[in-house]
Amino acid sequence: MVKEKPNSTRTYDEEGFRRRAACLCVRDDHQKEILLVTSSRAGDRWIVPGGGLEPNEDPSSAAIRETIEEAGVKGVIRRCLGTFENSERKHRTSVFVMHVTEELEEWEDSQSRKRNWFSIEEALKLLAIHKPVQTTYVKLLVKNDSLLSSS
Repeated sequence: MVKEKPNSTRTYDEEGFRRRAACLCVRDDHQKEILLVTSSRAGDRWIVPGGGLEPNEDPSSAAIRETIEEAGVKGVIRRCLGTFENSERKHRTSVFVMHVTEELEEWEDSQSRKRNWFSIEEALKLLAIHKPVQTTYVKLLVKNDSLLSSS
């Protein structure tokens, strides 16, 4: 059963795309692992935590809020990877890199979602099955890190 969050209002940009925000959660500056959560719609599908922006909410605040709600982690936003368009679902998602500083024992979705740390390779395989657009985020994270470490 899919539960709608109370007071959940979808926001759209000027072109009619739903505005969303998400966080790629990492534990350290080496970013060898990222945190994924199970989908609320299908408990066997792993996804990047994220969701819709509330009215008058900026993307980074939405990303932090959604990550706390869905994954039960808090941290510091390191940077914005960019905004990614999913034409099929008519979404535009601002994606941020969050350095996780705290993992909560209980959180809003803890009864309906699991969270787990995965290597970059494992995460890419899991996301490719059901969320191929989200593999783009992870690949960009890895690409940016290799560019940073080689300079």
